Amino acid sequence: MFNPDLKKMLENVNSRYSLVIGTAKRAREIRDEAIEREERIEVKTVSTAIEEISNGKYIVQEPDEIKNK
Repeated sequence: MFNPDLKKMLENVNSRYSLVIGTAKRAREIRDEAIEREERIEVKTVSTAIEEISNGKYIVQEPDEIKNK
């Protein structure tokens, strides 16, 4: 099981909610890209999304209203 460091992932995000939403959106993007290219996905898309976020490859963008809180 993949257990990323939550504190590290929350450094660039204001809330866990934003992190969850960002992870879900990226996972859907990964799935849609694989379907488009007709590729088989070997690793779960959520795991791939979490890894990309924790490595800084994908940045969760938050609305200005949330950033200022």
